[in-house]
Amino acid sequence: MSFFGSIIKGLIDIKDKVTPESHPVEEQQETLQHLLETAKDTAFGKHYDFESILASENIEKAFAEKVPYFEYHQMNREWWYRYHEGERDVTWPGIPSYYALSSGTTGKKSKRIPVTDEMVDSIKKAGITQVGALANFDMPVDFFEKEIMMLGSSTDLTEKDGHLEGEISGISASNIPFWFKGYYKPGEDIAKIDDWDERVQRIAENAKNWDIGALSGIPSWMELMMKKVIEYHNVDTIHDVWPNLQVYTSGGVAFDAYEKSFNALLAHPITIIDTYLASEGFIACQQRPETTAMKLITGNGIYFEFVPFKAEYINEDGSIDNNAPVITLDEVEPEKDYILLISTVSGLWRYLIGDTIKFTDVERAEIKITGRTKFFLNVVGSQLSVNKMNDAVNALEEKYDIEIPEFTLAAVRIDGEFHHHWYLGTNSVNAPDETTLAEALDSALKDANKNYGVARSKALKGVKVTKVNTEVFHEWSNHNKKKGGQVKMERVMNEEKFAKWEDFVKQLVKS
Repeated sequence: MSFFGSIIKGLIDIKDKVTPESHPVEEQQETLQHLLETAKDTAFGKHYDFESILASENIEKAFAEKVPYFEYHQMNREWWYRYHEGERDVTWPGIPSYYALSSGTTGKKSKRIPVTDEMVDSIKKAGITQVGALANFDMPVDFFEKEIMMLGSSTDLTEKDGHLEGEISGISASNIPFWFKGYYKPGEDIAKIDDWDERVQRIAENAKNWDIGALSGIPSWMELMMKKVIEYHNVDTIHDVWPNLQVYTSGGVAFDAYEKSFNALLAHPITIIDTYLASEGFIACQQRPETTAMKLITGNGIYFEFVPFKAEYINEDGSIDNNAPVITLDEVEPEKDYILLISTVSGLWRYLIGDTIKFTDVERAEIKITGRTKFFLNVVGSQLSVNKMNDAVNALEEKYDIEIPEFTLAAVRIDGEFHHHWYLGTNSVNAPDETTLAEALDSALKDANKNYGVARSKALKGVKVTKVNTEVFHEWSNHNKKKGGQVKMERVMNEEKFAKWEDFVKQLVKS
């Protein structure tokens, strides 16, 4: 038995026992108070009169009444541009030390989201919370001596106008605590390599030199990395290279869509722990083995609000109507979808992060990601959210014993009438023909969503499926210079984007 591993496990167990019980609603009230008091003398705080909000009897209500919703482009156009002109104290005291470049999944180019030193500290604190939760998973002592493969974006950040820029995973990895560096792989030199393929090649070459016990990263890119390592060493599973691999910390997207294809790369099951690290902050992490839901991190510099996820509140561009109602944590209900708004120590205020969530346990503040507002397909009243799409694709996987880790779709006009055209990414040789898949997909969606069933009886005239190799989706990301890191494939496209996608697929097949 490892002496050092025993010490680490003992410290985690002790921390778990002495950490006071969480009171999410109270923590949220205190967080909002702290945010408003800290930012009251900024340009934003003066404009929206934070002083009077703080003096009101109900701070949460006054805050919601005085400050409007903001999506990225509006926030950048009205406020953050002033940082780039050299101004200080715009939406948060001082100037941001970093800017997180988002993956640009749904936009034409990456967003530049301020990341303050306070947010870096918040992310570190959340990471420690996540590590502390391992006490609940009954991991063996020797696990705490193994190395951790963190597969994110490059840590070679770009210096610009007095700050550093990069994806949030790269910013986080460049700020890991000194005591963690001995466990961290692929190590600083390889992590700085900007080219995704080169970085993964170096990981494959060095893989057998490391004793990896845990993986952390977005599922699609983690799968690609594992496949490369397996191929390079000419073995059957990742456990043939890393026999002590026991944990995978997923993040960025719901893991359900990737579960079958991910498990196919393993020799035996491992512990899957979900996390929710976005470009805007570390939002939630799984803390109990008996659920896959994640607990909102409610006392760590992020204040949450929730808009009921209904079609009438969502604009065509994925933003929300200014008249949409908002509720606080003490008002949410279980199993209902909500659009997430956040206010943070980086100077984001009532900010539309773009994700939808549902509460599985209100008292514990445990949630699951259910989709994205811009991936809500409602062109002809079908009201399809990403979780309904994932459920339907998972049903196909189970019914035909195949793997479909990637998909995208759009509402398109065929002979003047609307159809849903799905592209399913699968390398399974036993996958049925496209007509059979389309019929099964259509049936699964009708069973799961009554609005979809109504749409199919009226304006939505049919479903079309095109099968492509999973690698096509990865090449699309590469084509758009968005390979690796925090990049997530867009599940829903508009007609213009979908036409470009179809042209890309045709050219790829020809070549």
